[in-house]
Amino acid sequence: MLFNSVAFAIFLPIIFILYWFLTGKNLRIQNVLLLISSFFFYSYWDYRFLLLLILSISLDFVVAKKIHNAEGPKKRLWFLTSIIFNLAILFFFKYFNFFIESFSSAFGTIGIPINVSILNLILPLGISFYTFHELSYITDIYRGKVKPVENYVDYALFVSFFPLLVAGPIERATHLLPQIQKKRYFNYSQAVNGLRQLLWGYFKKVVIADNCAEVVNSIFNNTSTSHTGSAYFIGAVFFSFQIYCDFSGYSDIALGTARLFGFELLKNFNYPYFSRDIAEFWRRWHISLTTWFRDYVYIPLGGNKGSTWIRVRNTFLIFLISGFWHGANWTFIVWGLLNAVYFLPLLLLKKNRSNLEIVAKGRNFPTLKETLSIIITFILTTLAWIFFRAENMTAAISDISAIFSPSLITLPHLASFTFNIYALDVLILLLLLIEWAGREQNFALETLFVKSKRFIRWPFYIIIIITIAIWSKDQQQQFIYFHF
Repeated sequence: MLFNSVAFAIFLPIIFILYWFLTGKNLRIQNVLLLISSFFFYSYWDYRFLLLLILSISLDFVVAKKIHNAEGPKKRLWFLTSIIFNLAILFFFKYFNFFIESFSSAFGTIGIPINVSILNLILPLGISFYTFHELSYITDIYRGKVKPVENYVDYALFVSFFPLLVAGPIERATHLLPQIQKKRYFNYSQAVNGLRQLLWGYFKKVVIADNCAEVVNSIFNNTSTSHTGSAYFIGAVFFSFQIYCDFSGYSDIALGTARLFGFELLKNFNYPYFSRDIAEFWRRWHISLTTWFRDYVYIPLGGNKGSTWIRVRNTFLIFLISGFWHGANWTFIVWGLLNAVYFLPLLLLKKNRSNLEIVAKGRNFPTLKETLSIIITFILTTLAWIFFRAENMTAAISDISAIFSPSLITLPHLASFTFNIYALDVLILLLLLIEWAGREQNFALETLFVKSKRFIRWPFYIIIIITIAIWSKDQQQQFIYFHF
């Protein structure tokens, strides 16, 4: 079920009413209702993969107790059993065909043709996200940071809570489970805050991301038209806003929806396009995944301790794994490695933690140096996104080559959708202004106009709603990260 679908618009208020008004505020009944709702939400896409989700939940629910009660080699054996099982399922559905095709291609280049058959596999929705939920839980049990959950419903809800099930944020047992196990009461302020975040999420997804996608596809997918380098660069810039507003818009909707039910999920985005260097960008982009890799891969590898070689090795490994996590394609791997190359000078000069606070904190405007740093970081990120979007390496190299050709300084031929681009430019500028104004808050609309008079606040909300209605597409657009 898509957040931007009619089905979800019907589903959400029904569950909200049942949850708060017909459960008698009974925690057990509330959790059962949310679990059933989450399973329905997931099976609405394809009911067959619900069985896989339940199997994965059930295995880790049992194994977690085995790990907790065992000692020595037996404890490690149970831990490895869970890790191998979860990664094997993820590998089979997401990476099997990639490795088979790469294996065949590698032998073909040295003159040894190998005929292999690939499987017609459908990637289960959200498998990368809920697998990482479970891996973090099992690892924390093994490390002794948390105790296993006794109630199956509580654990199943932790893994499958519908706002975060298919595209995160990737939650931790230490953060979400206590909220699941604690009695919840309706909080009006929290619910209203959730609605504001929902509204902003829909603006980013429906108005910015979906309409940017139209421009981006017209440039990159139209192979019959010979575009200039400037057109490809414009397309790359629009894709930067498309992927940010698509994914952070999803996260805003997820966090806002969770607040309606009394939950606070992990913050997943913190205004990444206001970053002054790549290190800051990665502290602000897909935060739940970045911190997951930090805590469960980077630090166990030694982190930033040890020799320069170890720090460089660990950095490249993390970005490589991050790229591979996003998809079974060499383009994602190159995207990850390119970001590692961006990160390397900061690491070697020990400037990777220079910008920990939000830019221009307590000030209305950034300095000239901050502005130039933001622009340079955005351009570097935009060039890397080209590999992320491309279907294959040939297309990515072709697009990059066109951008760095002499035609970069010529006017693009975009007459067929010039008005759309100009109108979209204004909306993107509005997005940036609102996000800049709210950059010190959890989300852009958290405090904007909240203390203003109603005749100011409500027209602002109504304008956003009307803009969403006007700029919405006839056909609902899937979220980009559903593919991961």
